[in-house]
Amino acid sequence: MIYGLTPARLSVTGDGTPFSETYGDVYHSADGGPGQARHVFLHGNDLPRRWRGRERFVILETGFGSGLNFLATWAVWLDDPQRCPRLHYLAVEKHPFHAADLARLHEAWPEFTPLSRELCAAWPLLMPGFHRLEFAAGQVVLTLLLGEAETVLRRCEARVDAFYLDGFDPKKNPAMWSPELFRRLARLASQEATLATWCVAGAVREALRAAGFAVDKRTGFGRKRHMLTGNYVSRAPARGETRIGGRRAVVLGAGLAGCAIAERLAGRGWSVSLVERHAAPAGEASGNLAGIVRPLLSRDDNLASRLNRAGFLHSRRAWAALDSTGFTARRNLHGVLQIARDAAQEKLMREMAAAYPEDYMCFLDRAAASQRLGCATAHGAWLFPGGGWANPPSLCRALIAAGGDHLALLSGREAARYERIGRDWRVLDGEDHLIATAPILILAGGATARDLAPELPITPVRGQVSHIPQGRLPDFSLPACCEGYLTPAVDGVHCLGASYANDDGHYTQQQLREVDHTGNLARLARILPGAGKTLDPSRLDGRIGFRATTPDHLPLVGALADTQMPLPRGIQLKDMPRREGLYGLLGLGSRGLVWAALAAEILASQLNGDPAPVESDLLNAIDPARFFLRAHRREQK
Repeated sequence: MIYGLTPARLSVTGDGTPFSETYGDVYHSADGGPGQARHVFLHGNDLPRRWRGRERFVILETGFGSGLNFLATWAVWLDDPQRCPRLHYLAVEKHPFHAADLARLHEAWPEFTPLSRELCAAWPLLMPGFHRLEFAAGQVVLTLLLGEAETVLRRCEARVDAFYLDGFDPKKNPAMWSPELFRRLARLASQEATLATWCVAGAVREALRAAGFAVDKRTGFGRKRHMLTGNYVSRAPARGETRIGGRRAVVLGAGLAGCAIAERLAGRGWSVSLVERHAAPAGEASGNLAGIVRPLLSRDDNLASRLNRAGFLHSRRAWAALDSTGFTARRNLHGVLQIARDAAQEKLMREMAAAYPEDYMCFLDRAAASQRLGCATAHGAWLFPGGGWANPPSLCRALIAAGGDHLALLSGREAARYERIGRDWRVLDGEDHLIATAPILILAGGATARDLAPELPITPVRGQVSHIPQGRLPDFSLPACCEGYLTPAVDGVHCLGASYANDDGHYTQQQLREVDHTGNLARLARILPGAGKTLDPSRLDGRIGFRATTPDHLPLVGALADTQMPLPRGIQLKDMPRREGLYGLLGLGSRGLVWAALAAEILASQLNGDPAPVESDLLNAIDPARFFLRAHRREQK
C-alpha cells in the first residue's frame, strides 16, 4: 500500500474473464469484453459520430480496470477517417493493475495487440495522483486518475463530453454509483454530455436524474437485457470549446520553462514566438552543465511533495516522448542517491521508505549505499531508481526543435516592456522596436521576469556550481545528494553545488566567488567523506546562475493577477481578477528539471481548454494569484 493505493491482483474466472477478488465481480461481460465496450460505451454515447468535427473530445471512465474500454475507443478512433484531432480519455482507478498483469489480460484480445503494447510500455509507476500518457503523437491523451473515485473526481478539472460508467456491481461497490459521485460527474459535464452504462438499477437511475442527467433504457449486450444511456440536462448557459487568442502566443525567456511551454503549445498547433535576450537558449540558470533529477519527499506527503512527485514522473514520460520525435536531451536516469546527513535522518528515511514502491524509491543501508555508489558513504541513503542527471541546455534545444514550424526562436532580442493594444500584446525592446505580438503573452524569464513585472513575488537567489576536473575525485557511478549534489563526470568535469545566496538586485553579476567554492567543498565532504581534501577552492572553475524563487518555494503557473483591481471581502482564488491574456510560468527555483515539463503541460492545457493534468488543489497551490489573495485576506483581518 502506498498512501492508500493498493494495486489489483490478477485473477480470472473459469472461462477466463478477469475477476476482482476485492469486489467479487468480473471486469467485463462474460459474453465478450470488446463487444460490450463497443455496444455499451461507444454506441451508447453515439460514438464515433459525436467526436467528428470537434477540435477535441473528452471521455471520462469511472473504472479503468483492465483498460479494455480505452483500447476499444482508441481503436475506433484510429479507424475513423473523420476523427477529432485530439481525443482526451480520463479514467478513474483505485486499484490499478501492474503493467505485466495488464499485458497478460490483453492477450485475450489480439485485435488490440499493437495498442496494448504501447499502453503497457507507457504504464506509469503505481502512485496516487494523476498520470498523463500520450499516444499517436500526442493526439490520444490518457489521464489516469489513481485513487478513491470521489476524491479524484472532486479534484478533477475538465469539461467531459461522454461518460463511461463502468464500476463493479452497485451491491458490491456502492461508492462508484453514489449520488455524491454522480454530482461530481455533473460538475464536469459539458452542455451536451452523454453517458452510457450496463447498469440499470433503479437507485442508479434515480441518482443520475437527481444529479441532472436524463436517462433511458436501451437494449443491452449479450445476456444482459437492458443498458442505460443518458444526457446532461442543465439550465446553465452552454459551455463550448475553449478558444483563446487565435492560438498565437509570445513566450519571453528560452530557459527550461520557456522552451517547455513553447513546445507544448506548438504541439497543439499554436504559433509561438520564443523571445530570448541571449544569442542562444539556456543562457541563464538553465545553462548549467548538469542538474539533478529527483523528487522531494515529506512524511505527510504534503502539497509540495505531491507536486514534486507528479513533476518527477511526468518529466520522465515527457522526455521519452521527446526522444520519439528525433530530438533527444542528454541525460542519464539510471538512479540517484540521497544520502542521510546523520543517524537520526537515516532512521527517518528508513521508516518512510516502507510507504513507497521500490521502483520509485527504496532505502539502502550504509553498506548497500556505498556499494551502489562505488564509494564509501557516511550513512544510508534513499535510492531513486528513475532519477539521475540531465543537461538543461540540450533539453532546451530539443524542445525548440520539436516545436517545428509552429515555433520561432527570436534570439538576441531583449524585451524591455510590453503593452496591450486591442486584443494583442506587443513586446518592445529598449528602443521601442516591436519584437513580437500575439493575444497571449507568457512570462517565463526566471529571475529576470521581475524586471518586466516588479509586482511578481520573485526573489533572485544566486547559485554557484563548482566544476571539478575528472580524475580529481574517486570513481563513483551515480549522482548523489546530501544538502548539495555531485554528478559523475559530464564533459570531463564533475558538477558540485550549489551555493544559495540571496543577492537580490545583483543578479547580473557573474563573478565566481572563492567562498562559494569553499561551501561547495563542504557539501562534497558530506557526500563523499574524505574526498576533495586536495582541491584548492581558489583554483576551481564553475558557473553561476540565478534561481527565481517564491515565498512558499512553489512555482507560479497560470493567469497573472490584476493587482490594480479592488477585491471584495471573501473573494475566492478562482474569482480573482486576471490580466487578460497575460500568463506566467515562473519561480521554478532549483527544481526546473523536475517541474518544467509538468508546469508547461498544465499551462498549455489551461490555454487550450484541455483537461488539467493534475489535481485542482495542486493547481491552486501554484496559481500566481495566491499571494495577492493572501495579502488581501491579511488586510481584511
